[in-house]
Amino acid sequence: MVAEAEVVFQQSLPAVLDIDGVSSAVISPLSSPKLGILRSAASVSAGLSTSPVGLNQEDGCDSSVPVYVPIIRSGSYADIGPKRFMEDEHICVDDLSSQVGCLSELPKPSAFYGVFDGHGGSEAATYVKQNAIRLFFEDDKFPQTSEVNSVYVEDVKSSLRNAFLQADLALAEDCSISSSSGTTALTALISGRVLMVANAGDCRAVLCRKGRAIEMSHDHTPINLLERRRVEECGGVIEDGYLNGELSVTRALGDWDMKRSPHGSKSPLISEPEIKQITLTEEDEFLVMGCDGIWDVLTSQEAVSIVKRGLNRHDDPTRCARELVMEALRLSTFDNLTAVVVCFVTGDRGDETKVSLEKKRCCSLTPEAFRSLRSLLDG
Repeated sequence: MVAEAEVVFQQSLPAVLDIDGVSSAVISPLSSPKLGILRSAASVSAGLSTSPVGLNQEDGCDSSVPVYVPIIRSGSYADIGPKRFMEDEHICVDDLSSQVGCLSELPKPSAFYGVFDGHGGSEAATYVKQNAIRLFFEDDKFPQTSEVNSVYVEDVKSSLRNAFLQADLALAEDCSISSSSGTTALTALISGRVLMVANAGDCRAVLCRKGRAIEMSHDHTPINLLERRRVEECGGVIEDGYLNGELSVTRALGDWDMKRSPHGSKSPLISEPEIKQITLTEEDEFLVMGCDGIWDVLTSQEAVSIVKRGLNRHDDPTRCARELVMEALRLSTFDNLTAVVVCFVTGDRGDETKVSLEKKRCCSLTPEAFRSLRSLLDG
C-alpha cells in the first residue's frame, strides 16, 4: 500500500536578498566613473564609502554578482510496512506561493514539507496534513514580506512555534478526533536560501552537504537525556523506554488523554517544536525527511549515501525516496515508512544554481573627499 503526496512543481525563480546577520554574499568591487584625471585619486578613494541600499532605488552604481539560489524539486514515497494500518501522512509543496495565493507575500523560492507519524489511529496525522497550509501560513503571525533578513527569520520561527501549538489545540477541540490519537510532526520551510526545520517527535530531517550528513532535528524520545530530564522535572516517568509507560515519544500533537492532568500540573508530553535553521550554499545537495521507521534501521549517514547514489544514477528524487523505503523494509523495520527527498540542485550542477542578482549600491563622499574631488575637477 503506497500513499503519495501531491507535489506542486516550482517554476523558474528570481534572486533573493541575502540574510542580514545570518550570512553575507561577497560583493564585487565597486567600479568608479572615469573622471579623465591623470592625477592619483588615492586622497579621494580614502574618503569614499559605499553602502547597500534597496533594490528599488534609482541612485548609485550597479554591480552584478552570482548569488546562489536553490532550485527546488522533491519526491516522496510511503509504505504501510509490516503494520496492519497506515498512520503516516506527508505533504510536499515545492512552490508555496501557489498554495497561499494572495494571502501572503513570500520570498522566492518558498517551499514547505511535512512528515506526520500518527499513533493511536491516523486521525491526528490526517487532520494536520489536511490543514497544514491553513495552520502554518494563513495565520496573522506569519510575516507578510518577501524580504528575507534576520527579523524575518525570527518572526517565522515564532510563527512556526505558534502553528504547532495551535494545531495541538485544534486536535483537542475537534470532537471527531479521538483523544487517544496523536502524531509527531516534522516540517521543513525553505525561504530564499534559509532552511528552517521544526520538529516535535521522532521523525528526522538530515541535510546532505558535500556527501556528509548533517542532522537538522533531534529525536524526542525517552532515551534522549535532555528530554528525559525535562520529563522528570514535569513529574513524568520513563518506564521500559516509554513515557509514563505508554508512549515512545516525548513530544507530539494530540494525545490529549495524556496531556489533560486532573490536578492542572504541566504535562510531560508537549507539542512545542525544536527549530533549527541553516543558510543553504552550493555545497548543500538535498534534504532527507523520514519517519522513525526509516531511522530505526538506518543511520543518518547511511540514508544520505543511499539517496546520493540514487541521484547520481537517475537524478529522480521520487525513486530515491522509494529506494530508501525499500532498504528499510529489507532491513526488517517494524513500522510504517515515509520518506521525502528535497533536492536543491539539478543533476548537472550547472550554472542553473546561480543567478545574477543586481545589487544597487549608493556611493557617498565624505566632506573631505568631496573637497578633494572639487579641487581635482577645478584644476
